[in-house]
Amino acid sequence: MKSRPLATALAVIALLSAAACGGSSAEKGAAGQPMPESGKQVPRPSLAETGGPATSGNEGSEAARRRDTAAEQISTFALDVDTASYGYSRRIIQEGRLPEPGQVRPEEFVNSFAQDYREPDDDGFTVHMDGARAPGNGTALLRVGLQTRRAAAEERRPANLTFVVDVSGSMSESGRIDLVREALHKLVDQLGPGDQVSVVAFSDRADVLLSMTPATDRDRLHAAVERLAVGRSTNLEEGLTSGYAEAATSFRAVAVNRVILLSDGLANVGDTTWQGILARVEEAAGKKITLLCVGVGRDYGDQLMEQLADNGDGAAVYVSSVDDARKVFVEQLATNLDLRARDAKAQVVFNPSVVESYRLIGYENRQLATEDFRDDAKDGGEIGPGHSVTALYEVRLRGGASGQLATATVRWQDPDTRDPAEATRSLAAGDLASSLWRDSTPRFQVDVVAAGFAEYLRTGEGIAGAAPEDLAAHATRLAAATEDPAVTELATLIGKAGSFR
Repeated sequence: MKSRPLATALAVIALLSAAACGGSSAEKGAAGQPMPESGKQVPRPSLAETGGPATSGNEGSEAARRRDTAAEQISTFALDVDTASYGYSRRIIQEGRLPEPGQVRPEEFVNSFAQDYREPDDDGFTVHMDGARAPGNGTALLRVGLQTRRAAAEERRPANLTFVVDVSGSMSESGRIDLVREALHKLVDQLGPGDQVSVVAFSDRADVLLSMTPATDRDRLHAAVERLAVGRSTNLEEGLTSGYAEAATSFRAVAVNRVILLSDGLANVGDTTWQGILARVEEAAGKKITLLCVGVGRDYGDQLMEQLADNGDGAAVYVSSVDDARKVFVEQLATNLDLRARDAKAQVVFNPSVVESYRLIGYENRQLATEDFRDDAKDGGEIGPGHSVTALYEVRLRGGASGQLATATVRWQDPDTRDPAEATRSLAAGDLASSLWRDSTPRFQVDVVAAGFAEYLRTGEGIAGAAPEDLAAHATRLAAATEDPAVTELATLIGKAGSFR
């Protein structure tokens, strides 16, 4: 988070300048408030109905979101590795409800699934571009994939971790505080000799249960986790303020310094807005202290947790089971704790002689003005080792056009030196797969199904070539092709959502 007015942290797309589409292939160089209760449904068509879209009230129609390349040939956005939207939506659907449209973010659905991108040899990014033509309507889907190199556990930098744990009355829901304890116990058991941990609990006020303690003193750490007990109100502002103060006091330049917030995000005491909360911790957060928001609970303040993560140099995930906790704190430990890049941004330049119009599917909260791309004072996304970031574009092609379709560039800063670097790749119209469902790769198709499902949930609309009523069949076929349990679960979720009326 930068020292700037927090109210401007979310940039919006400005009128984009017209410039010639350029760049060669594979070039590289330096250079909130809580949401409404989920049970209150917004009417929308079933997956079997295609007679007209329902809107979420804030997304608008597909046509309204489409950009004409004659005026706006450049798309710029901050990278985002959040997955909380998919995790929470999955729980809601499993319980027999549909998520609120405003809680559905397509990019978080897509980024919840494994990708097939090549890893870089260094600590930067590889840029992947592919796409496929949609059947019959002159459109295509374009995928921009960004990948960092994975790191073995022994390569991870030491970490200073401050757990900020919500123990308010709303955490008394059956199993919720137990899940938080289980998650923290799992994390403590994975830490190494160079790591340190502190624990802050908050309800109506905040208490430091354990000052920064070496991870080798596991008995003290586990004992502090066991002392977590449910209290009363949710003063998230005081909890985070105390947590950041603790993290700042124990700051180590050679370590990853991270605050890990575990909460249902239902703040009701103190300042309950993300702007106000982050304003209180701005000075401490400016010392390269990053944030991981871990959401829990059947009723969940999705908007507050997402905005804290997006504007606090962090990421948001959601856990609803012990398996989720194991994935976040064991399997993805290095990815979720360490950093490969700070303030990472992507920019895609479309060739107006080939592309008539385009729309970025999702990333509404992360879009930036064109000039922000190389302004390193503008906030981007924090990316860990082994992270993949995917963006899907729906593009309308000009009839018979050929040549370069688009160029994608990612820009980031070294997490230690803040030196900027960039990587670039281009895609030609002739490189598009001729058929979305016959000729594109299985992982590309999974991304399309995940994005199409998200679009149905939030707007009732589909995306090019992915009619809502066909998504379950595509997901079932792809589950067999990929042998990925996560894709099997996606097929089940689509089928279950389709049964709701």
